[in-house]
Amino acid sequence: MELHAGDRLTAKKKHPCGSFGWTVLKTGAEIRLKCEGCGRVVLLSPDEVKRMCKKTNGGEKDL
Repeated sequence: MELHAGDRLTAKKKHPCGSFGWTVLKTGAEIRLKCEGCGRVVLLSPDEVKRMCKKTNGGEKDL
């Protein structure tokens, strides 16, 4: 799974705020995600993101 800044993810489980949506802020050795519900920012390894992610929505790039 290839992720880029600006991509939107749908998680398998809800964040405690009730939101399923996450936005990718930064990729690399760790991936920085922002909760779309409360704005919480977390750093996760790529393996953790693959496990928590149900589907990927491309982001704003429509080429």
